[in-house]
Amino acid sequence: MFSKPLLKATIKQNYIIFLVIIAVLMLYLPIIITMFDPTTQDSLNGVLEMMPQGLIAAMGFSNIGAELIDFIGSYFYGFLILLLPMIYTIVACNRCIASHVDKGSMAYLLSTPNTRSKIARTQALFIIASTTIMMGITTIVGIVLSNASFPGELDIRAFILLNLGALLLYFSVTGIGFFASCLFNDTKNSLMIGAGLPIAFLVIQMISDVGEKTSFLRYFTMFTLFDSDKIISGEGFVPQFLVLIVIAIVMYGLGFYVFKKRDLPL
Repeated sequence: MFSKPLLKATIKQNYIIFLVIIAVLMLYLPIIITMFDPTTQDSLNGVLEMMPQGLIAAMGFSNIGAELIDFIGSYFYGFLILLLPMIYTIVACNRCIASHVDKGSMAYLLSTPNTRSKIARTQALFIIASTTIMMGITTIVGIVLSNASFPGELDIRAFILLNLGALLLYFSVTGIGFFASCLFNDTKNSLMIGAGLPIAFLVIQMISDVGEKTSFLRYFTMFTLFDSDKIISGEGFVPQFLVLIVIAIVMYGLGFYVFKKRDLPL
């Protein structure tokens, strides 16, 4: 069902960038958690009010509450969690299929007892598993650090849901990247879709948050489906999660189909 040698080779190819992104996440998350201080929230809000409000809104910092989960939700899940893992997923998705076709190594893979379906399943497994591990580490570290720094202050249920929402979002993002990698024979065109669309969606999301005049743009990006405020409040996020799941299933399904059916320049 899966190719263990290919999976090992893919892990070896991507583990460095995986560790780099994890390290950056683990650098920012503790800093943000330890920055929380209910007694200084008014002062912090005053500083933010002095800065350009459009920029603050675009970065997701415009709705900072008095609770720890609101603070983390704004500072970490408002922008950083949308950007940093995307760097990893774009690279990993591009390398999974298109890079092998572009470099000619796909011919070698298909000369072994590996079918196209087996290769695609193996690469999809790696992308999904590694992304899940990344968000799992973030969840565990966040809970441990929050309880160590502010015992009993973190709404653990809401925090887990935030990370689940981010994971489902990245299943959709990697679905797009996987489909693009399966569709094109070269990394340039694969990146044009696999990287271009998610980056465009993120930029559109940032612009839509600037003000009322641009708020209509939220309907043109799937990042709107990850609404940290709704997740923290516990209201209205379930349909968004379901849509993200559907997008991921459809995009991965299309990726499997086109890779199996199309001609390859071998």
